Amino acid sequence: MNTPASTIALAAGLRDHFARVILPVWRGPGFNSALNLPYEAVNPTSHAPMPVERYRAMACARQLFVFSQAGEAAHANVLFDALVHYFQDKQSGGWFYSVDAQGAPLDTTKDLYTHAFLVFACAEYGARSGNRDALDIVKSTSALIETRFAARDGLLNAALDAGFATVTGTPIQNPLMHLTEAWLAAREATRDSAFDTALQKLAEAIDRTFVHEPTGCIAELPLGMADNRLEPGHQFEWFWLVKQAGKLLDGTQLDAALTRAFDFAQLHGVDQATGGVCASLDENGAIKDATQRIWAQSEYLRALATRDDDAARTVLPQQIERFQARFLHQHGWYECKSAAGEVSRADMPSTTPYHLATAYAALPA
Repeated sequence: MNTPASTIALAAGLRDHFARVILPVWRGPGFNSALNLPYEAVNPTSHAPMPVERYRAMACARQLFVFSQAGEAAHANVLFDALVHYFQDKQSGGWFYSVDAQGAPLDTTKDLYTHAFLVFACAEYGARSGNRDALDIVKSTSALIETRFAARDGLLNAALDAGFATVTGTPIQNPLMHLTEAWLAAREATRDSAFDTALQKLAEAIDRTFVHEPTGCIAELPLGMADNRLEPGHQFEWFWLVKQAGKLLDGTQLDAALTRAFDFAQLHGVDQATGGVCASLDENGAIKDATQRIWAQSEYLRALATRDDDAARTVLPQQIERFQARFLHQHGWYECKSAAGEVSRADMPSTTPYHLATAYAALPA
């Protein structure tokens, strides 16, 4: 069925706001041209950088993805060079978590979430620019992840110390989700079938360890751990990822599970009056954290566009309008709101444009 012209026009409005308002912030006042690094966050109206304590590799990588996807090659080249210069650990291998205000290593933890975004961003940048060094990083960092982060039962640890000698974070859902995203991008960029094998192994481990059978949702912690939670935004994000993977994940139950998870998250995690997506639920669907973070709203938009059935096509235009009215403004966006609509985080982080860019790319055009 054809997408209504009104939905296409609404999606175009979001993309226009992104190009006209958001991208200029991060190539301008949100970018430290002395270090060639994006600031962690800016003031929501003046766009002045917030006080600097650190720069994270993950934040730089997300910005590299955004400007690569936007076709802004010159800025992407600068970000790639900075990523390699500041964050690559040439002694122990892998990538530092953060550097300080002067660009010296600060947190030298080897963090899976960070490494996943290195792979993801370099895949996008390498595919668009043809930079062979970036594609080499995709492969070498992926190989390092499989060996150095390896844990039990096909899983991967969340964090290790600088020398990869001590596990400081055991397997959790979020970095594994972003690694799935990264390896799907790497597969597309390199056409290397090794990523098929890695993705299948990872998906099987996630299926065994994190899928909450009564709801189909992927839990944040391995099943059975105390104080577990289900995040609606992550169910929508996983829904998109599994649809992107297609037949690659046929050996798992993830596709069927995430279809159920979408329905559960939509029913219990989306405010029917405002369209706001809450942060987390318990396993019975009761709200644990009512905070509405912009990334979860963007993932709901992307999942609706991906689901592409009659019900989703009906909801999507209304949800775009609600999102635009509730979370965007003339200077940028609101990062977090309460269920009542009060702003609970006012600054604008450099990591958020990645969420907006990926969501808007999935919307009809």
